[in-house]
Amino acid sequence: MNLPESELENLQSIEDVETLEELLSRPTPEVVEMMGRVEGDLLVLGACGKIGPTLVRMARRATDEAGVSRRVIAVDKLVPPKMRKRFESQGVELICADLLERKDLDALPEVPNVIHMAAMKFGSTGREETTWAMNTHLPGLVCERFWRSRIVAYSTGNVYQMVPVESGGSKEDDPIKPIGDYAMSCLGRERMITYFCRTLDIPVVLVRLNYANELRYGVLTDVALKVLTGEPIELSMGYFNAIWQGDATAMTLRALEHATSPPLVVNVAGPETLSVRQVAEEFGRLFDKPVEFTGTEAPDALLSNGEFGYKLLGRPRVTPPQMIRWIADWQKRGCTTYRKPTRFEVRDGQF
Repeated sequence: MNLPESELENLQSIEDVETLEELLSRPTPEVVEMMGRVEGDLLVLGACGKIGPTLVRMARRATDEAGVSRRVIAVDKLVPPKMRKRFESQGVELICADLLERKDLDALPEVPNVIHMAAMKFGSTGREETTWAMNTHLPGLVCERFWRSRIVAYSTGNVYQMVPVESGGSKEDDPIKPIGDYAMSCLGRERMITYFCRTLDIPVVLVRLNYANELRYGVLTDVALKVLTGEPIELSMGYFNAIWQGDATAMTLRALEHATSPPLVVNVAGPETLSVRQVAEEFGRLFDKPVEFTGTEAPDALLSNGEFGYKLLGRPRVTPPQMIRWIADWQKRGCTTYRKPTRFEVRDGQF
C-alpha cells in the first residue's frame, strides 16, 4: 500500500508491518528535493537500531525519487539475517563493523555525508563503562575518521534539566543538567563532537531527539500496553513529547543541509505536551478497559520545544491523536511489538 500524502491524515488503521514500514520510510517532497541537492554517498553508523532501518530506507527512496546516483551504506556490528536481506532488497549496502575497533572504523569508505546513530541507552545501569565508550569515546573516533565529511549526530533531550510543565519545553539554548550516566554520557558525546567540529572545522548538526514513536515501540505504545494488560501507570513523570518516527527521520535527513561549524543544535520533538493520564484514559476508552494509576504528576518533566526544528526542518505530518488511534487498533488486532519499554517514567536517570 502506498497512500498519497493527502490521505495520510485520514488513515484509520495500518494493516501490517509491511504497510507500517512503508509509511515510516516514506520521504516527504522536501526530503526528496534535499537529497537531490546534497552531493555524495551517505553512511549511517548504527543502522540496525529502532530508527536506523527507517532512516536508511527513506534515504534510499528519496535518492531514487530524486533521480540521483548515491550509495546508501548501513553500518552496524550485529546484523540479523532478516535485516540483512531487507537492506539488500531495498538497495542499501551493508557493512558489518565494530565501530570501537579502529581497524573496522578506518576500513569504512570515505563519504561526504555521515549520520551517527550508534549509541547505548538501555542497560546502561551496571554497564556504565560501555555506555561512556559508546556515547562519548566513539563520537570522537568518528570525528577523527570522518573529519572531511558533514555529520548529523543523534543526541537526546535527556541532556536538558526537568522544566515546568507549562513552560512548553526546553529550547536549544536553555540550561542543560543531565541526570544519570546515560544522559551525562550523551552530553559527553556532544562535547566531544563539538571539540572536533571546532578544531577540525567539521560541519555538524546535533539532533536532540525526544521521543520517537511508531506502533511497535515508543512512549505511546508503552502506555497502551499497560492499559491493555491492566498494569498500573506511574504518574510522577506525568508529561512527555511524542513524534512519529517517520517525521523524526525526515527531519534528521533534512538536517544534512544545515551542518555548520560550530555545530547547529536542534530539537526534534513532538509539538504537544502530552499528559500521561489523559493518554492512558484515551487508550482505556478505545480498549474499553479501566485504567489504574499510581503516584501523582510532578510539576516538572523532561520536555523539549521543537519550534526551531519545525522552522528549519519541517513540521510533523502525523499528530498524537492519529498515533493513539493507530496504536490502539494495532494492539487490539494483536500485532507485533518490540516489547522494549522506553522507561520514559524514570526520573533518576537510571536506565
